Amino acid sequence: MDVKSALQKFKDLQEKLSAFNHAEALIFYDGVTTAPKGTTANRGQTLSILSRESYILSTGKDTVELLEFLDANSGELSHKEKRAVEIALKGIRDMQKIPMEEYVAYQQLLVEADDVWHTAKENSDFALFCPYLKKIFDTEKKFAGYCAPDKHPYNYCLDKYESGLTMQKCDEFFTALKAELVPLIKQISQRPQLSNKCLKGDFSEDMQRRFSIELMKAMGIDLDHCALSTTEHPFTTSLGSHHDVRITTNFNREDFSSSMFSVIHEGGHALYDMGSSDDLAYTFLDGGVSMGIHESQSRFYENLLGRSKNFIDFIFPKICESFPEQMKGYTAEDVYKAVNLVTPSLIRTEADEVTYCMHVMVRYELEKRVMSGELEVEDLPSEWNRLYKEYLGVDVPDDKHGVLQDSHWSGGGIGYFPSYALGSAYGAQFLLKMKESVDVEQCLKTGDFAPINEWNKENIWKHGCLYKPNELLDRVLGEPFTPKAYTDYLKNKYKKIYNL
Repeated sequence: MDVKSALQKFKDLQEKLSAFNHAEALIFYDGVTTAPKGTTANRGQTLSILSRESYILSTGKDTVELLEFLDANSGELSHKEKRAVEIALKGIRDMQKIPMEEYVAYQQLLVEADDVWHTAKENSDFALFCPYLKKIFDTEKKFAGYCAPDKHPYNYCLDKYESGLTMQKCDEFFTALKAELVPLIKQISQRPQLSNKCLKGDFSEDMQRRFSIELMKAMGIDLDHCALSTTEHPFTTSLGSHHDVRITTNFNREDFSSSMFSVIHEGGHALYDMGSSDDLAYTFLDGGVSMGIHESQSRFYENLLGRSKNFIDFIFPKICESFPEQMKGYTAEDVYKAVNLVTPSLIRTEADEVTYCMHVMVRYELEKRVMSGELEVEDLPSEWNRLYKEYLGVDVPDDKHGVLQDSHWSGGGIGYFPSYALGSAYGAQFLLKMKESVDVEQCLKTGDFAPINEWNKENIWKHGCLYKPNELLDRVLGEPFTPKAYTDYLKNKYKKIYNL
């Protein structure tokens, strides 16, 4: 076998695995959006077969020999080819360590767990979901033991979502955030509270859906390649490649801003996925390189842009067009203050910028303790409630508004949550860099997202997974990452809003 023919075989392999991912993603997307409730077993059966075939294709003798040959001849490969081989080998070597039957059973468990989570959340019944969540945590521990026996199992989980992330790095990061944010939250709490009355009312789903499309257009999202649907917990997924991206939202009839910022958040994810270079489509390099970088884009659009004074001024006429009766008598300034109201709350996805990371810290602490064997899954609700009281000063009324509010655990996303806080901090430092060459404030005033999107595409999106997260950060920032840009941004913005 020569390198040229091996590269062609590698290309064929990536396209086949992309097709499997496409089919599995479509089935998942259907399951959480429009599929009838009684079809879980059917989807689980199909996904178990697809995951088995994907496992066999990924770990088969021919595939391993092909990748090892390319790795041994890496001197003849381009940087792009070497990086794709590196990603493939890491994934396959991890998968080889997991027995196929256990891998397939886990995929089926996640389908069942997601279905049960929906019911459990609807009925605020953690006991119903608990056995499934226990199996998920136990399986993640077992897989960590297979794949990284020399690592703490939670470090293995963190690394899956953000390469190189460890509990030590998380602890240092969150300690730095708390040192700056806790005093800021206390200062704000002593000031007169802002009103969010302008966000409240009766907003039909049709009204909100039309407004959501206007938001997507304003952001520069290509509606020929990105669709919007509804689900219990908003998310974004790429179906096979960046040419087909789906985002979801959840319409709160009593508060239009809930869906507004979900759409902007998920729209940021979609822009990143769709911004990958075309030559990366159907390869291991397509899409975002890590969840921290991915969340930097979603949180960047949702907060740094979406909650800015200039963007609210720009979008306010469209808000009035979409909700004419409800917005009578209100101004853009009213909306700006309302969407930047700082108050401890129960729901992470609807939390303000200043208290948001406290929500993430709760989840991080709980995951770390369960993965360390210090906390039983059965005790998650009581510990969740205790930490919410300690960190945010709020009483959790039930499991629906507490431990069951997020979909991540039902999908096996143990270790994902710190990406939200990291992404928020990455985004603030990206913004400082962007402002060196882009007049961001003028773009927001006029609603011209093209220069902003082009900067992100050139510096972040188009590279897909070509660079490791830390390499990408170094290339974009030209300096070490630090949470200071994020905490400075929050302090400067909210001291002005609250006249501190």
